Amino acid sequence: MRLAVLLLPSVAYLLVMFVFPFAYGVLLSLTPGAGALSLANYLAFFLDPWQARTIWVTASIAVPNTLVTVLLALSVAYSMRHGIRGERAITAALVLPIALGTVLVAEGINGFYGPKGWLNQALVGLGVPEPPRLTHNYTGVMIALFVQHFPFCFLMLLGYISGIDPALEASARVLGAGAWAVFRRVMWPLIAPGVAIAGALVFVMNFGVFPSAVLVGQPAGATRTIAIAAYQQAFEHSDMSMASAIAVVMGGCQLAGLALILVLRRRMAGTGVATMGAGKR
Repeated sequence: MRLAVLLLPSVAYLLVMFVFPFAYGVLLSLTPGAGALSLANYLAFFLDPWQARTIWVTASIAVPNTLVTVLLALSVAYSMRHGIRGERAITAALVLPIALGTVLVAEGINGFYGPKGWLNQALVGLGVPEPPRLTHNYTGVMIALFVQHFPFCFLMLLGYISGIDPALEASARVLGAGAWAVFRRVMWPLIAPGVAIAGALVFVMNFGVFPSAVLVGQPAGATRTIAIAAYQQAFEHSDMSMASAIAVVMGGCQLAGLALILVLRRRMAGTGVATMGAGKR
């Protein structure tokens, strides 16, 4: 009884803030024009090439960016697992974008990588006649998402890796294992659950990209993501039913991505499932 009382606020919060809005959105997506239940919105979305392609556009941004972010964050965190000189200053510099916010990061990217930004001006000064265009396109969105999500992913992995008992690595080295063997046979099965969690969260945030795709991308062209499509239906066409259907499709894609990440984690970790809690300090 006491446990039920303690859980009641959390359950009520989940119902009010998540379950009810999700259920209402699904119901709204199935009632176009406030009529009977129908799949008309979903059929209209998937049969319209301009709308359906937003899934591919969003995936082409989210998947590569997630892989790059997680791999680089893992590399940096793994190299810092035993501490390095100036670790606090380096960590502070890496996580600084968290405090800046999406809009400020996008404006900074426009100011540095834009056509009249510092980088292009420096390249022109060095004799480059036509510097590459790095903003208001696919590249600009990729840079913005990496800057925003790398600190979050790095902090998660650094905390996870730092919690692994160094004695396990030392013991493997004493037994003659090289650096790669130590990582693959000892460290990776223990790190894999943390990498999967970090990758899943970064993927979800990347797949829901909206501000960056508008501020440093081409919202009417190459970076018209599924979130932008939902926004346009809701606030430009005042069609909340269609917007809800697109949002449900986006949520379904995110859930499919999470399921795939969990399957890959089980395959890559090998014995990682059995050793998930082993070696943690």
